[in-house]
Amino acid sequence: MSLKTLLMPAISQRWLSRDRLLAQRRKAEARRQREGARHVLHFFFQVDDPYSVLAASALPALQARYGVQAQVHLVSPPADNAAPEREKLQAYSRKDAQLLARRWGLSFIDTGRQPGTEAMRHAHRLLCGAANAGDDNRLQDLLVPVATALWASTTELNTAWPDGPAASAEQIFATLAQGDALRQRMGHYLGATFFYAGEWYWGIDRLHHLEQRLKELGLQTATVAPLFPASTDLTQTVSVNAPAPIEFFFSLRSPYSAIVAPRVFALGERTGAAVRLRYVLPMAMRGLPVPREKRMYISLDTAREAHARGIPFGRLNDPIGRPTERGLALMPYAERAGRGQAYVLSFMHGVWAQGLDAGSDRGLRQIVERAGLEWEQARDALRPNDWREVAERNREAMFSHGLWGVPSFVVNDTAVWGQDRLWAVQEALLAPGAGGAP
Repeated sequence: MSLKTLLMPAISQRWLSRDRLLAQRRKAEARRQREGARHVLHFFFQVDDPYSVLAASALPALQARYGVQAQVHLVSPPADNAAPEREKLQAYSRKDAQLLARRWGLSFIDTGRQPGTEAMRHAHRLLCGAANAGDDNRLQDLLVPVATALWASTTELNTAWPDGPAASAEQIFATLAQGDALRQRMGHYLGATFFYAGEWYWGIDRLHHLEQRLKELGLQTATVAPLFPASTDLTQTVSVNAPAPIEFFFSLRSPYSAIVAPRVFALGERTGAAVRLRYVLPMAMRGLPVPREKRMYISLDTAREAHARGIPFGRLNDPIGRPTERGLALMPYAERAGRGQAYVLSFMHGVWAQGLDAGSDRGLRQIVERAGLEWEQARDALRPNDWREVAERNREAMFSHGLWGVPSFVVNDTAVWGQDRLWAVQEALLAPGAGGAP
């Protein structure tokens, strides 16, 4: 057992603990009070990112309700190592943003294409022009109109644009480079991100965490429901006529997969829907690098989401490499024994909440036996490599649905990515006429 394997659980338990996060928040607020500073919310806006459009739409309401002062920073798309399947990500982002817009009463239509080069240039001229003029109010006022004109354009410039001072090509480059540098220095890599007093919130999906934090600081101007409340899971059994199966694409090395697994299995139990386990190799084991900023944000964000859902998480032992390979090698055995879900839950809880080393016989045995499986049979099942072909077929199936990351779900015609999209899976199961109407 390596020194890293021995130390990682204790270190991660402290680093990802709720106590540490709350202590950081208290420290940040004490510093703000000492300095007599205002409550500043940094917003990083990427003009050709659909999620940025939705987030910009939420900015005025956030400022009005909580009295925070927003500072807008214009940024470029993420680097290739943070978006390894860029075309798939762009196509899915458009589709997903349209889904979110319908859910929250916002405006975004997937035109089936990214904005054209000249339209992008014109959008940057207007936005960077306002930024260079130092008129932050004007810049904020332009975000939604410019983005709306950009995404509504079906050719290049065949739609109305707002008026305003235009930036030169050199000014555009400098403005975006400045925003990119600040974003990286603060520790992120995406647009549509909010940064408040040491903590990141991506898109409108994470604004419920920010809203709760601002409310606890006494900044809420009225006692009303959150603008973007967290989704709720089905809590009781419902009668569903011939429910469609849930295709659950996951990786044993994905923390988001770990915290959604118990929830999707519970959804299957409550609706009678079969959950089909579609395991894939992690990106890092498929030759796709993950930058440090992305790894750090995912870990911290997963811990925050897990706490909100009451799911144990944080004492982890990263199962990259041998632990994941051994874990996947036992999937066929676990499913043949009718213990597939129990095994996935045991593995995820073991490596992400207990710090077990699945690369060792001692750790893997504990995982196996807790799932109701026999260790001697499991040891024999470790030898075949047929799981690799299954994992590759699952990856190809996931890609065929326009998905490229895990966890992802497919129910009938609904294909969504992310542990924060389980509400869409639930809606698909219960939709009238979808094999899911009670």
